[in-house]
Amino acid sequence: MANDRYESALSGRYASREMLSLFSNDSRYGLWRRLWAALAEAEMELGLPVTQAQVDELYQHLDDIDYDAVAAKEKEIRHDVMAHVYAYGLAAPSAKGIIHLGATSCYVTDNADVLILQKGLRILREKLVGVLKNLARFAEKYKSLPCLGYTHLQPAQPVTVGKRATLWMQDLLMDLNDLDYVLSTLKLLGSRGTTGTQASFLALFDGDHEKVDALDEKISRKFGLPVFPVSGQTYPRKLDARVFAVLNGIAVSCNRFGNDMRLLQHMREMEEPFEKNQVGSSAMAYKRNPMRCERICSLSRFVTAQSLNPSMTASVQWLERTLDDSANRRLAISEGFLAADAVLCLMLNVTDGMVVYEKIIERRLKEFLPFLATENILMEAVKRGGDRQMLHEKIRRHSMEASRLMKEEGLDCDLASRLAADPDFGMTLEQIYAVLDPSLYIGRCPEQVDAFLQKEIYPIVQNAESVHAEINV
Repeated sequence: MANDRYESALSGRYASREMLSLFSNDSRYGLWRRLWAALAEAEMELGLPVTQAQVDELYQHLDDIDYDAVAAKEKEIRHDVMAHVYAYGLAAPSAKGIIHLGATSCYVTDNADVLILQKGLRILREKLVGVLKNLARFAEKYKSLPCLGYTHLQPAQPVTVGKRATLWMQDLLMDLNDLDYVLSTLKLLGSRGTTGTQASFLALFDGDHEKVDALDEKISRKFGLPVFPVSGQTYPRKLDARVFAVLNGIAVSCNRFGNDMRLLQHMREMEEPFEKNQVGSSAMAYKRNPMRCERICSLSRFVTAQSLNPSMTASVQWLERTLDDSANRRLAISEGFLAADAVLCLMLNVTDGMVVYEKIIERRLKEFLPFLATENILMEAVKRGGDRQMLHEKIRRHSMEASRLMKEEGLDCDLASRLAADPDFGMTLEQIYAVLDPSLYIGRCPEQVDAFLQKEIYPIVQNAESVHAEINV
């Protein structure tokens, strides 16, 4: 790490080694060389004057890139692709004259970018499945633990801790489905030439259209992806927008999870992992801040902002191509993937160690359940001979007074005691508490969790290896 110049926080603090490796120079320019070697090999197989010895030499020098030679040549000619052609020719001198034969720069830049997008999505997929596996284990464990539900962040009908986790999982499952669809539809640019007409290759093959088609088919088979049926000089930048829609979906889901966890930690019902020697605040030593979930939210917001970039770029590509996408894409695509990767690393860490404070949950539920259970108490009192309309009005007045004392005087909820003391209800405090059993108010939460896990989640995660992510800070 150089301390005398700027370094992206994503590379220095947040992203994983594997994602950093994917977007490294070695990865990108190594792909360029593999594409050049594959092109030469395909051209040889189709009868162009390329020898097996030249192809062999190209394959022998896929990764020994002389970056100093590249930098010196690019400074001279102001063209990065041709600088790499030059350096590849130095490494494989017998093949120097046939490197990049018939191709334009986008043959290597765009095809390599698609292959990087493919691997990047696969890295994210593995981590996304790992998060779902962690949450599935959590949901199963707490599927029957009642907790206060919230609508408008106000106390509402009880749910269970495990059922709430399925809401997070449902969002992430949608992201996984979107990711799998986009992954299944990725296509290479292929070998299309300067404006996508394949004119240069048609000339090389003396007007033989079948050989031009066969060249694309060979490139497709070598790299395991189909080729776009038509293109300009570049692959459609719409593809970048589609990929980033997936990244944004992941960010949205993770942001929602992070915010929910921050709220629950504020209420002391749940907590993200907190290490033994972790410092929560430089001033307030007692604090246990939800810093990991805050970082999830922060980086997710960055991914969402980055996702606008490819859409804007795709919308302003003039005719067969412009070059106003190049510098932009170098920044947006790498930074977007690194940030999404960092978010999922944090998600893996948090979901693997969430802490549930059952006594706090029970206390909050006990505090508000009498209000939420008044309809059941009313029905029970009517069964005992009470007048429904009169009892409804009495519940309203008792509830208002109990709520006033809680808010204005800080007293505990005494609604159950008030109703037990009212002879018109004909119920003892014990009988009222029997109506207040939390398990009576969670509906089908446990059954919903079981059905969701069995039908939607376990088929995806049951054979997946557990994924652990180290977070640097």
